[in-house]
Amino acid sequence: MNIKKLKQAEESFMDRYPLGFDTPEIQAISKKHRMDKIVAFTKDNFTLSALENVDDAIENSIRLVQRSTMVSLFEKPKFRDGLRSMGLDERTFFIESLKQLLHGDEELGFHQMLDIFINYGLAKWTLITVFRCYYYPETDLLYKPTTVKNVIKYFEIENLIYKPRPSYDFFIRYRDIINDMKKEVNPMVTGIYNAGFSGFLMMAMQMAAEEDEV
Repeated sequence: MNIKKLKQAEESFMDRYPLGFDTPEIQAISKKHRMDKIVAFTKDNFTLSALENVDDAIENSIRLVQRSTMVSLFEKPKFRDGLRSMGLDERTFFIESLKQLLHGDEELGFHQMLDIFINYGLAKWTLITVFRCYYYPETDLLYKPTTVKNVIKYFEIENLIYKPRPSYDFFIRYRDIINDMKKEVNPMVTGIYNAGFSGFLMMAMQMAAEEDEV
């Protein structure tokens, strides 16, 4: 990881937004994502006890994806239709994978969810990371492919290659890198949630591109 570039990104961001995430302009952007409300919804509806009712858990999974501003409009109806077309055994298997991903063996849950998503054309990084992004927002984030690829390239992260098909190894390594990067910068640019820090990285890269054009 290129720490120098990260510190330069922090400096450029703070020059433009002196109050960091408390800058009114950044606050306005943050409000559009409704993170607090969606996090609260997720923590209420994806506890172990809440996941015992398979039908309710399926519909709440659809609601979560529909409400997320970070999931593309193209993926939302595919996710809804995919889950609603599943038979009882598949729906139960999906919810079991969700239990593991959030509350049990994370690796097992990841692989189980990936297996069933492959069958329905839903094996997308955004869809497999959306649940932990909102249930554990301080440590996890939603993986938007373009942002992930740009972060790896711009900040010169070595030995990490993005691939469209989700893998658990990449999942944990990228998450670890994001959390390590957070430790290197002022808390004013990290935000409360990892999704906000990812937003900072995206904005920082855009500002660097603008400066290169001048």
